[in-house]
Amino acid sequence: MDKSKYKMLQLRETLMHWLFLFAACASVLAVGLICMFLFVNGIPAMGKIGLFDFLLGTKWKPGNDIYGIMPMILGSIYTTAGAVLLGVPIGILMAIFMARFCPQKLYRILKPVVDLLAGIPSIVYGFFGLIVLVPFIRNTFSTFNCDGLSILTASILLGIMILPSVISVSESSLRAVPESYYEGGLALGASHERSVFFAVVPAAKSGILAGVILGVGRAIGETMAVMMVVGNQPRVPNSMLDGVRTLTTNIVLEMGYATDLHREALIATAVVLFVFVLVINLAFSLLKRRGL
Repeated sequence: MDKSKYKMLQLRETLMHWLFLFAACASVLAVGLICMFLFVNGIPAMGKIGLFDFLLGTKWKPGNDIYGIMPMILGSIYTTAGAVLLGVPIGILMAIFMARFCPQKLYRILKPVVDLLAGIPSIVYGFFGLIVLVPFIRNTFSTFNCDGLSILTASILLGIMILPSVISVSESSLRAVPESYYEGGLALGASHERSVFFAVVPAAKSGILAGVILGVGRAIGETMAVMMVVGNQPRVPNSMLDGVRTLTTNIVLEMGYATDLHREALIATAVVLFVFVLVINLAFSLLKRRGL
């Protein structure tokens, strides 16, 4: 290789190095600015309202300067938990099927369908929930005076929405496991199913956990689809058939006309949501480090 080509390669490597460094720094800076905006504008509002009154208060009446977000916290927790209970097992089992059991002809159909689910806008999911799920829940639980706009409806819808994230990441992790793990299970006398579930799946648990984290993040942060099916009632729920309001829908519904302390309280709500996501990620990280 002559000197000119060598210098050109060095120049390209140097440019790409600085380009990637700039991209990484820009990402960190963006996250830092978002955190700064949230905490600078949200923490003072908590001080004005009172931290415990804000976090543990059960009434949200901006007209009376009463800002308690406990109903919204519970609404977010219940809808996210319901989505995880419904969507994660189905997503992981679907990923295992696609990676290790699915015939090639069927896989060519299933894979584009999963990718299509990931590309459907949230508002379309919301319309599906409003037109299909809400009447179904209303008719099924009519004896309980349920109008269909409930935690259960939102949980089912969110469970569907997190499937692409869980399936795609989990399948990629399963396919990344060396074939020797599977072959070793067969060599020890295990069946195909036992080799997959007791050798391949445990080896891919780190990637599967990453898919679950992505699914939980989408479930707790989803807004438009949830707003159309959850009822948007700022109250403490008594059952899965009650309508609630989540942290995200609370911000969207009122930010357009909020002013002064009301606006600051909504930003403080975003701070609580941010902390929620951070705690969830840290919890999953601790589980991963402990090998669970």
